[in-house]
Amino acid sequence: MVDDRHRYPARLVVLRNELLTRHMRRVVLGGSGFDVYARRHNAFTDRYVKLVFLNPHFSYPEPLDLVDITSTMPVEARPVLRTYTLRWVDMRARELAIDFVLHGEEGYAGPWAQAAVPGHVIHLRGPGGAYAPDPSAGTHLLVGDEAGLPAISAAIEALPVDATASVFLEVDSAKDELALNAGRNVTISWLHREGRPAGSTSLLADAVKAMDWPVGRVQTFVHGEAGLMKALRRFLLAERGVDRSDLSISGYWRAGNTEESFRVWKSQQQPA
Repeated sequence: MVDDRHRYPARLVVLRNELLTRHMRRVVLGGSGFDVYARRHNAFTDRYVKLVFLNPHFSYPEPLDLVDITSTMPVEARPVLRTYTLRWVDMRARELAIDFVLHGEEGYAGPWAQAAVPGHVIHLRGPGGAYAPDPSAGTHLLVGDEAGLPAISAAIEALPVDATASVFLEVDSAKDELALNAGRNVTISWLHREGRPAGSTSLLADAVKAMDWPVGRVQTFVHGEAGLMKALRRFLLAERGVDRSDLSISGYWRAGNTEESFRVWKSQQQPA
């Protein structure tokens, strides 16, 4: 049986569209469909959803049934799905926010976010998730690029006020840094590519390998380009002794791949 979270996406409406930096835009969603999302809400900080992009040349029934579309409509009518982490959810205001990394006219989600205005509709499948900071961990290590920034930002905000954390974030330049609501024991290091393509540097891996490793239990969240995962997985497990149960590490994207080809590549990888 197909989980209703996957079969019947929530129909949400754009409420606001905010430019955060020259390469990142935040779209705030709400409307009556928020009630559908709220029934599926979870407590993970890497709370991810699938945005459903419909073919504008076809008409679709409401409520949207993704199983019915697959079985009854032409292949060309099948929606394109793109995975995004929710930046925040405000249950009282009945709003949620998604931050989009902008790549010009490339792809589906970025151009949609650029053009979205209040009243535009987007369907949202999910959410899923697997990680949230454990308050009992001695230290937290959070590592990622722009794709991992929303989940890392949410994790920072979920940390206990006195939690100790080291955060490494890669962006293009200082102009792409965001103000983060961090506690007094959270150290944030911004690493700049300075025009080099995303996914082409070893900045994050080098920074983690060079850091003074803390004593005690370290809960680790490492998410971004797939090459980063390859560079750090064995290092953290074998050389730093991070317990597998304390290691959340996964590629959110892979340089040169669409999400579809990335899924195929990811399914073929052997676990470390």
